[in-house]
Amino acid sequence: MEVNGKEAPIMLEKSFLEVYDKFKLQFYRKVFELVRERDGSLSAMEGFSLEVIQILGEPTVSEFADFLNISQSNATYKVNNLIKKGYLERANSQVDRREYHLVLSEKYYSYLRLFTNYEQKVVQRMKERFSPEDAEKLDEMFTIISQELMPECDEK
Repeated sequence: MEVNGKEAPIMLEKSFLEVYDKFKLQFYRKVFELVRERDGSLSAMEGFSLEVIQILGEPTVSEFADFLNISQSNATYKVNNLIKKGYLERANSQVDRREYHLVLSEKYYSYLRLFTNYEQKVVQRMKERFSPEDAEKLDEMFTIISQELMPECDEK
């Protein structure tokens, strides 16, 4: 792997993947704790769909379908189930009243708070562990990673 035209140490790749995997494992653990096979509960796929909708920021059904590269009918089916379960609402577009946007409900935000606690805990530990200068440098590096090195994630 190259960074700024230089070969990056293999340890960077290893340590990055280790951190990434730990965040994923913690997320999956929470998903499976919350997902129950009963009426009105979320499936893991529905949980992931809500995450995508949140990150896209009130997309239309078409934008949601396009981002996931799924059919409009499949996206509509997923959206209708999430509305029925109370995690999602429709809001008419201010620009085109025939179009509507997907808006997350308070029920979703209650669900989300269970996930963000771990990320907040890790960030707090980083603030306690690292000097302000190191934390600032890490913040700068995360910003570069997000804004420059992951352009595929900005395609909405």
